[in-house]
Amino acid sequence: MELVFMFILLSLLLLSLIYLLPKIIKNKPKFSPPGPPGLPFIGNLHQINQSTLHTSLWQLSKSYGPIISLRFGFVPAIVVSSASLAKEVMKTQDIIFCSRPRLVGNQKFSYGGLDVAFSSYDETWRDMRKIFVTHLLSPKRIQSTRDIHENERKKVLGLLNELQETIVDNYVSDIWPGLPFVNLVDRFMGKTDRLEKCFQDFDLFYQQLIDEHLNGRNIKSHEDEDDVIDILLRLMEDKLFSLTHNHIKALLMNVLSAGTDPNAASVVWSMTLLIKNPEVMKKAQEEVRNMIGKKGKIDEDDLPKLTYLKAVIKETMRLYPPAPLLLPREAMKDAVLHCYKIKQKTIVYVNAYAIGRDPEFWESPEDFFPERFLDSDIDFKGNDLELIPFGAGRRICPGMSMGVVMVELLLANLLYLFDWGLPDGIKKEDIDLDVMPGLTMLKRNELCLLAHEVLYF
Repeated sequence: MELVFMFILLSLLLLSLIYLLPKIIKNKPKFSPPGPPGLPFIGNLHQINQSTLHTSLWQLSKSYGPIISLRFGFVPAIVVSSASLAKEVMKTQDIIFCSRPRLVGNQKFSYGGLDVAFSSYDETWRDMRKIFVTHLLSPKRIQSTRDIHENERKKVLGLLNELQETIVDNYVSDIWPGLPFVNLVDRFMGKTDRLEKCFQDFDLFYQQLIDEHLNGRNIKSHEDEDDVIDILLRLMEDKLFSLTHNHIKALLMNVLSAGTDPNAASVVWSMTLLIKNPEVMKKAQEEVRNMIGKKGKIDEDDLPKLTYLKAVIKETMRLYPPAPLLLPREAMKDAVLHCYKIKQKTIVYVNAYAIGRDPEFWESPEDFFPERFLDSDIDFKGNDLELIPFGAGRRICPGMSMGVVMVELLLANLLYLFDWGLPDGIKKEDIDLDVMPGLTMLKRNELCLLAHEVLYF
């Protein structure tokens, strides 16, 4: 009798399991998103072109889907390439994915995470962001960092170019963290010395600027004349924040790099696309000149009238976002993303370049067509995840609004004051679209154009 009872009980349990198992499997998060199989020890490093990382990851997403998993050595990573998943990472679950991984390059140049861009999500980041937004973000303040002696400008640009490549270099210490003697490999390969030299050059430059201000070489008669360094030194002296010289240097790195390369890159890409599409160039110039008339110069107050120019810039940033791969995030704890389990400490990349070219959302995504934005409410302020050149959520670029104004002003004045053409013997098809490696999407080769001044007097 007991055997019959046990048989019935086991049969019921088995039938229940057969009934429930599909639902359990369906609702249970899968361990990891799909992705290319890696090799022992190196993971997927052999499948990635570091110099064009955004396009390498974009191609992989075409094969494996909008969320893929990779391993860079021992380090797990995921790449998100759709607007819906970007919204999950940067909006819905932003509190989980809003920290930064501690990588060799970014930790060095941020003085151990004392800045806004690379700091972990903690009190230091909150304080630095508050300082950045409240005290530093005005065109006048940012302009003051570029008012460097003429003989130093070339040096600063050279340092920024070196920073672009050095900070994203593949450091063995990042790929195989925790292995004994791994730092010696970076040193043997020359990576450590290159990083240290670039850092020391920057550090010396920052310290000289600070010393000049401390020694009274830039005495101001009014606080309104204070530049970024004056403001930071005053905050340090007032002890409103726990600031040191290293905090000031880290913030200067943010101001110099974020206020120079991305804006310049956006203008260069805009002019590149305009010269390759002369009908768009003509339309943009006609709008600017008809709206402004013979005023002689375009000011910030004129910008709201230039709707087509704004569409040109949006379209440029869709195709060539300043940071094609947004700064990497790190999962602060285990999470579930699109039914996949994401482990704590996983690095998360959001591919803004791929999202801007997603055929699921954008019609003819490879075409330069500013008109697509004329009857559209899509903007890049972080609410429309289909267009995220500045990111979204807590880690959205704090200088976004000011940066856009600076790009609009510069491009508008270039189109207003000059007619543009190509040098003799050069056709528009000859202009390349090659990209330099680095955090910012810089054009590899210089754009050489002929400018003919238009006189309004």
